[in-house]
Amino acid sequence: MKRGELAATSGCNAETIRYYEKIGLIPEPRRAANGYREYSEIHKERLHFVQRGRELGFTIDDLKSLLSLVDRNAVSCNEVEQMATQHLLSVQSKIDHLQRMEAALVKTISSCSKEDVPECPLIESLFNG
Repeated sequence: MKRGELAATSGCNAETIRYYEKIGLIPEPRRAANGYREYSEIHKERLHFVQRGRELGFTIDDLKSLLSLVDRNAVSCNEVEQMATQHLLSVQSKIDHLQRMEAALVKTISSCSKEDVPECPLIESLFNG
């Protein structure tokens, strides 16, 4: 299939596919006699892997590491579990930070008088921290 077809079937932008090729997340496809790139099921599967990994918040470097294990036929469930656990801890830390931000915003917004006056608790909290 051509890049446009791969993009359509995967829901991934064609330029993103090109970028993933450039950085080595998906292999360069072979070229047909007419010069067009020909993508195979392997490209489609690998692209799905990358997309799913990105949905889960894995970085490009994380995905490169995981795919390196796959490419070398050296997948170690223990090693993958350790990477995933580190990622989970990072996600949990971000959630904690977001929840603290949410609580601060809720508190600040609730202190707003909702009047058309120049004193604004949100503005004051940004100045005074």
